[in-house]
Amino acid sequence: MKAIWAEKYRPKKLDEIVGQTEITERLIAYISTGNLPHLLFAGPPGTGKTTSALALAHEFYGEVWLQNFHELNASDERGITVVRTKIKEFARTQPIGKMQFKIIFLDEADALTPEAQAALRRTMERYSGTCRFILSCNYSSKIIEPIQSRCAVFRFRSLLKDDIKKYMGQIAVQEGLKITEDGYTALLYVARGDMRKAINALQVGAVLSSEITDEILYKSSATARPEDVQELLHLALTSNFLKAREHLDKLLINYGLSGEDIIRQIHHEVFNLDIPDITKVELVDQIGNVEFRLVEGSNERIQLEALIAHFVLVGSKMK
Repeated sequence: MKAIWAEKYRPKKLDEIVGQTEITERLIAYISTGNLPHLLFAGPPGTGKTTSALALAHEFYGEVWLQNFHELNASDERGITVVRTKIKEFARTQPIGKMQFKIIFLDEADALTPEAQAALRRTMERYSGTCRFILSCNYSSKIIEPIQSRCAVFRFRSLLKDDIKKYMGQIAVQEGLKITEDGYTALLYVARGDMRKAINALQVGAVLSSEITDEILYKSSATARPEDVQELLHLALTSNFLKAREHLDKLLINYGLSGEDIIRQIHHEVFNLDIPDITKVELVDQIGNVEFRLVEGSNERIQLEALIAHFVLVGSKMK
């Protein structure tokens, strides 16, 4: 691969960002005033948080944006030392050109330790005359309240299917690809509202063929077909435990899925089953228990087979 398409096709302007119109309009309004508060971007991955910060810097500073924009990833350096050294050193210097302030973009800020966040709060307060902070996180609840109260909060939502489909179509035209209708359906299923995941899946598929089909996308993205997962659930709920176990083996081997991957897909497909709602509640409750055990380090094969066994018991009660 010559370039990562997620970077290659990253929008450079705020009005080019897909699916976050309300947020980009607010940011453009800030640019028109020539001033910014501290900002907090919160939302799922692949929804445009980093892109919005970079596009904001491009439009705000123009040609000197690199000199006035500093990006750090808090998951790499999450301790109090980075706040007291790198961040503080950049924040205390004057901006380049005629700008009023610099911007520090702190990606994955929810990975900062509480001590580092406390130090960051003081730095934000002390150097607000020469620096503005943009904090990006998946979970705003992990950011301490004193920082949240100092920021204008922007909540990004998962992208709609139509927005992702339209953008994938634009990339396909530029790359000379043909995406079949089944391919679009698979692409949207794989992405689940995450534009970065959709672009990466499309790029991997393009290595295999210029015609992007559902079969190529499912195999290249290590995602089981929805109908295969539905078949697994159907076998379990009709008390065919051994056949369901064999089908589970096929999913693990053919698609190279991990236990957590299968759990996520099972959870997604449970809601499409034609069973009473109270039964779905019981199944989802057990899925949550198994997912927790996997995260804690339990044996994934034993836990997945235990989940199938629970589905068999629930299916026998339904009969």
